[in-house]
Amino acid sequence: MEIEFLGTSTSTGIPQIGCNCEVCTSTAQHDKRLRTSAMVHTDNGQDLLIDCGPDFRTQILRAKYNNPCALLVTHSHYDHVGGIDDLRPYCFHRKFPIYAREDVLHDIRVRLPYCFVTHPYPGVPSFDLIPITDKPFNIGDTLIEPLPIWHYRLLITGFKIGDMAYITDAKHIDEDVIDRLHGIGTLIINSLRIKEHISHMTLAETLNVIKRVNPARAYLIHMSHDMGKESQAAHLLPPNTEFAYDGLIIKI
Repeated sequence: MEIEFLGTSTSTGIPQIGCNCEVCTSTAQHDKRLRTSAMVHTDNGQDLLIDCGPDFRTQILRAKYNNPCALLVTHSHYDHVGGIDDLRPYCFHRKFPIYAREDVLHDIRVRLPYCFVTHPYPGVPSFDLIPITDKPFNIGDTLIEPLPIWHYRLLITGFKIGDMAYITDAKHIDEDVIDRLHGIGTLIINSLRIKEHISHMTLAETLNVIKRVNPARAYLIHMSHDMGKESQAAHLLPPNTEFAYDGLIIKI
């Protein structure tokens, strides 16, 4: 199995519009980040897209794995669902499946009403909205284990697939989820910045979760420009923990 990081930034992207800080003006490629999204290429050849933000078209055109068979959605904030309309090329011959909690599917219906009317306009995307709970489910031969995560007061979803867990936008992770993940091979998890934030984990909070989970390796995602330049912030990380970057592909 492989994971391709399509984007690794928070909702503003890096560079952030109108910002002239040293990170946003950096010429280093790893300091240029699109909104967070990833493609999971399973060992049975399926490509599973996790989140589909407003940068999706740019991301998928440059991706190695560019033929997703389904979309997994963590939550309905715009930076995670704003590119769903761009899935239309995958809808030409079928309804494209989207797996998410029922509240997320409701928000998708509201945001894209033209896709769900009785007589849709010719050419609009066609989706099969499939509700999930906290119970494991299969997409083909691939087992997906949802992980309940707290994004401040909003319950969102992480995903465990094989020996990998993908968590974004977390502020708090319940102890039973920590226990389920203990000793996992690869933990992918958000870390917004150094300073406190109301709904996202800081670097210190993320590193504490990593210490408790004790994965073989960890990759950080969903960073803002306030994390600092990667070349400098990387020195703050313990062994076997790295900042992911756009276009990175890792084997699981």
